[in-house]
Amino acid sequence: MAIQDNQVVSIEYEVRDGDEIVDSNMGGAPLVFMYGKGQIIPGLESGIKDMNIGDKADVLVKAADAYGEYNAEATQEVPKEQFAGIDLQEGMTLYGQGEDGGTVQVTVKEIKDDTVVIDFNHPLAGKDLMFTVAINNVRDASAEEAMTGVPEENKPSDDEGCCGTGGGSGCGCN
Repeated sequence: MAIQDNQVVSIEYEVRDGDEIVDSNMGGAPLVFMYGKGQIIPGLESGIKDMNIGDKADVLVKAADAYGEYNAEATQEVPKEQFAGIDLQEGMTLYGQGEDGGTVQVTVKEIKDDTVVIDFNHPLAGKDLMFTVAINNVRDASAEEAMTGVPEENKPSDDEGCCGTGGGSGCGCN
């Protein structure tokens, strides 16, 4: 039976870019998500739709359905002094704050005499990815899970406190 929207799905996966493994949770904690809520890349979500508990398959996800096509214009040249105290190396990943206040991941593309070229593309943008996926579990979401989009497995446990810090009610998120 096909996986339905608002079902909670638990998977193990390995992601390859050619022969290189770029991410894996095989043998570790499964990835748990709400199907149909856009919580995983679109190509993987559509690629597992007809799978069942216990199934394992290779799913090829084209770049457009993964992290998007590479956008050559998504770079910016910034003054080198903005990176004071950082041992810059080409290819390294940095995190900063975007205009909207959210976290932005960039890659150092080129280091020039007075400037640094940073790349805002996801490191896997423009790449077709091969996922080896095993479906561990599929279940219907509770009413609360369907409403919030957060599977019970992804909520902090009581012993972790409300923020996952062990801070309990004093952590500011009552």
